[in-house]
Amino acid sequence: MQRKELGIAVVGAGRIGTLRARLAAKHPSVTFLAVADRDPARARALAGQAGADFHSGDNLEVIARPEVNAVFVSTPEGEHAAPVRQALELGKPVLVEKPLALTLKDADDILATLKQTGGHLRVGYSRRFKECFLRAKEQMLHARLGRVVGAHARVYNSRAQAFSILKRDPHATPVLDVLTYYVDLMCWFLEGNPPVEVVARGQAGIFREAGYGAHDVTWAIVTLADGAVINLGVSYALPARYPTLGQSDRVELLGAEGTMIIDDDHMDHLLYSERGIAHAYVPDHNVNMAFLGSNTAGDWAVGDFWGPLGNETRSWLDHLVTGHPTVHTTPEQARINLETTLAIERAVATGQSVRLPLET
Repeated sequence: MQRKELGIAVVGAGRIGTLRARLAAKHPSVTFLAVADRDPARARALAGQAGADFHSGDNLEVIARPEVNAVFVSTPEGEHAAPVRQALELGKPVLVEKPLALTLKDADDILATLKQTGGHLRVGYSRRFKECFLRAKEQMLHARLGRVVGAHARVYNSRAQAFSILKRDPHATPVLDVLTYYVDLMCWFLEGNPPVEVVARGQAGIFREAGYGAHDVTWAIVTLADGAVINLGVSYALPARYPTLGQSDRVELLGAEGTMIIDDDHMDHLLYSERGIAHAYVPDHNVNMAFLGSNTAGDWAVGDFWGPLGNETRSWLDHLVTGHPTVHTTPEQARINLETTLAIERAVATGQSVRLPLET
């Protein structure tokens, strides 16, 4: 096989951008790495950490470099649209973090640019690349459950991580920023069977008292086109030192000919340390007990990064090199995910059922 060389730009030097850059730097086909951040000091620091060839406080400067032929967009959620569109207009494939955008207008602007340019865009829903969910998708491809009539997914995390996300972008609520993973998983497992109606309720308190618009707990019932009913729930308001270091979740699929239950709460591997255990997502936040393996992106171990985000990043780079198919979320599906989570928040706000597609 003829080796294709990759020149990678990573836009955004936060936690996920840092992981993307460090993983790209180790890939055998990456011969050029550039990083950008609106804070030039952060870009410079990441460049030193990852051994990048170029860094800048100007996103477009990095995307436009002639050596760059593919782009990771890892900016805060509300800032995805501009760098994604710039990369597409320059003919460079893009992997952007989830959600695609925080508004349907931004999402539609991205899709319009994608159509105009005929470009290549995928969205980083890394839960698809966790082994338990890959195994689940394989069983769905074999139709082992028969017709799925119901499903359930719920995800918990501590308020320490929720506040860290909300400080970065107050519009990135647990529904839009986290429950979107499980909307995506359900739509992936039940491919071709889109959501058509949402009923939801939420309870506000902790985050509202701190000045944010997010709910502490949100539960939704989503009806799919064929009548299947899915229950989705999220609470990112557990006590700050609750032992999870990321998403603790459970997924269930109920079919006419089978059932599949995925317990991803991580209570099978516990660590207690009086020295404290650093939280990968929240700076300067330690816990004494931790559910190991609950870091949403994955974990550093014996000199390398393992887990969903590592799998997703390597799979994307391999895809760019070989052209082999990938299970990364399409932008069209990412828009459905966004529309569904917006409908959940609208249903909470109004107390009424919400039909899909939304009127824009």
